[in-house]
Amino acid sequence: MADFNTLDYRVEDGIAIATFNRPDKMNPFNVAMTQDLIALFDRTDGDDDVRAVVLTGSGRAFCAGADLGGGEKTFDYKPGGRGGDVDVNGVRRDGGGRVTLRIFRSLKPVIAAVNGAAVGVGATMQLPMDARLASVDARFGFVFARRGITPEACSSWFLPRLVGMPRALEWVYSGRVFGAEEALEAGLVQSLHQPEELLDAAVALAHRMTDDSAPVSVALSRRMMWQSLGAPHPMHVHRIDSRAIQSRGKSNDAREGIASFMEKRPAQYPDRVSSDMPDFYPDSDEPEFI
Repeated sequence: MADFNTLDYRVEDGIAIATFNRPDKMNPFNVAMTQDLIALFDRTDGDDDVRAVVLTGSGRAFCAGADLGGGEKTFDYKPGGRGGDVDVNGVRRDGGGRVTLRIFRSLKPVIAAVNGAAVGVGATMQLPMDARLASVDARFGFVFARRGITPEACSSWFLPRLVGMPRALEWVYSGRVFGAEEALEAGLVQSLHQPEELLDAAVALAHRMTDDSAPVSVALSRRMMWQSLGAPHPMHVHRIDSRAIQSRGKSNDAREGIASFMEKRPAQYPDRVSSDMPDFYPDSDEPEFI
């Protein structure tokens, strides 16, 4: 597989660790990063040796937002733009949104280890992840109004669901940068760590999430939980629950899960995400961009 341009990547004991690798520029978001992040989750979804993904930064930043190298025209998006951009009906799709939608569809748990500044898309790309752990030195900012633009990367959908509407509105309206303690108090991050302990804590959480769980069950549960946030009535979720229990209940994983419990031994789940996901919960559930 080709190397990534903006990420360093390794897999250790079932956990994929991806690190933004432009610390001299504070890991700015650009077209190359968009392509790399989408490719990253394509890779991890297709690799049964990966149980979870940890994304972190290098240097002083997680990701300090969009690359402003274009100056005043940085956000002057026009159809037929830079390589890798996607135009639909005369509208250039937001690159941050393409990334967050891909993370939203991930079949593996995703954890952010926020080592430093996480501003603009550096903050919004974390919102569809399953957990966010932060260094005590981390800083966050939804700074769009201070740049004359609006929230992106589907953050107006995700952020109020994570921290509540009043907090989301204040952060977005003011565009102010705030510290890790405020992020923790608001529920944006789950825990704070000393810088030298952050990555180990994120990896440990990834293991707690996945070591004793059936991979297909985790993948399906992730899809069910995230997509149920938009369900208009519990009956919609009941339909999916019923199909999932019926599908999983007759699986080799279910037989192994019960047998290992009865025999008081660690389970060895045989089903694989790459080949054994049920067919009733397809990616086509995502609406088309129009």
